[in-house]
This record gives sequence, C-alpha cells and structure tokens, in this order.
Amino acid sequence: MPVELIAQPHWRRVDFISDLHLHSSELQTHAVWARYMRDTKADALFILGDLFEVWVGDDTLTDAQSFESACVSTIRSTAARIPVYCIVGNRDFLLSQTFSAAAQAQLLPDPTTLTFASHRIVLTHGDAWCVDDVDYQAFRRTVRSADWQANFLKRPLPERRAIASDIRLQSEKKKEVASYADVDHSVAQEALASADASYLIHGHTHKPATHEMEHGTQRWVLSDWHIQGKASDRAEVLRLERQPISDSLMWTRLDPHNAC
Repeated sequence: MPVELIAQPHWRRVDFISDLHLHSSELQTHAVWARYMRDTKADALFILGDLFEVWVGDDTLTDAQSFESACVSTIRSTAARIPVYCIVGNRDFLLSQTFSAAAQAQLLPDPTTLTFASHRIVLTHGDAWCVDDVDYQAFRRTVRSADWQANFLKRPLPERRAIASDIRLQSEKKKEVASYADVDHSVAQEALASADASYLIHGHTHKPATHEMEHGTQRWVLSDWHIQGKASDRAEVLRLERQPISDSLMWTRLDPHNAC
C-alpha cells in the first residue's frame, strides 16, 4: 500500500511536473522552469522525478555559486509560498534530506497516494514499473542499493561529476537508437487497485498521454521538458482544479510559459 498524503483543505489548484532534466547546458529549459516556479498560482506543486538531469550528491550544494544551488534557491522561494513535494527519478535518485532541508521541499516515497477533492491519485516517477526494460531494472537495483550509494558518495565530487557526465553521454547515445519502455499495464492496474485509486500520474517515459484503464480508472503520463526555442520544444504542467459545487476535478495540460 503506497504512503498516503491528504491535501490540505484550502487547496483548490494542484500542479504536477516531471522530467525537467535541469542541467547547466540546458539554460532555456531552466529559464522557463524558474519563471514558472516564480509565477505559479497553484496551491501545491508535485515534482514527479528527474527534476535534475543528474544529481551526484547533496554536497554539490556546498558551493553557493553552483547550478544546483541556484536551482535549490528557486525551489526554496516557491516553497515559501506553497508546499512543494518531490519524488526522486532515475536521474536524481541521490537526492536526500540535505536537499530537502535546503529546498524546503518534502521528499515523498515512490509511490505515494494523494487524496484531493475526495479523489485518490497514485503518484510515481514510473521507472520501476517499466518492467520490460530488463537491463535498466538490473541497473536500477544496483544503484538503489545502500552499499553502491555509500561507495559512490565516498568518491571525490569531481570524480562523481565525471562519472555522471559519462553516464549521461551513454544515455544520450542510447536514446538515438531506442525509446523508453512504457509502464507495464498490469503493474499500473495493480497499483491503482491496491491504493483504491481512480487515477495514476507519472513521468519517466517522455510519452505524454491519457490512458483509459479498467473500471473507469485512468493513467496520466506527463511530458518531459526540453526547450531550445524550436518547433520541437516540449514541456507541460498538468493542473488539477477542484470544482466548487460538485467537488469533481478539472484536468488541464498547460504550457508552462502560461501556467500561472
């Protein structure tokens, strides 16, 4: 059974984003995200994994001038106005409580069930449920182990950055010839049933869509963010708004340039 989070009574508008893959080489994406974070009028924000392209350890925050510190400062400014919740992804799974304290953002277990306007919604990054990607699942088991993480974090920060850069390069090459595996339908349906939920929201696959599931349930897949000022740019905010009379939900996919 997933951990449960009950929306605060005053929440009327909740936003979900994922897969921003923030990196110092992707400054246009960062600029749009920072503007959205500054201007959003949501009552709460959920970031469902891969906020960062890579996270090699919370000690990146010891340098107040680092790209990571600038991003955390942006999150902290938003969190001073509204609650910000984060689930780690496959790129930033080393985010820990030091990050959480610095950003004033709450790290949530994956998955978490949100109850909002009497509706139960399962939230996950989604990578653990892409069971057909056998190679990735083996890699995931390795890097999520306490021993691997302890040994990796013992390495000097410049070495960890170099390793992460190499992994990122390999990942980019792999994406040229293969696409992400999708979340397994039966695993998703089982998670919905276990949580007694009507909706599932996730990222990871970079395949934004709304899938109809059994018994009237739905799976909402978030877009990744990749902004370069081109026609191929992609980014979105999924917004849920509570309707005042019926207590139903209105679901809207928004361009982050205008999601305020």
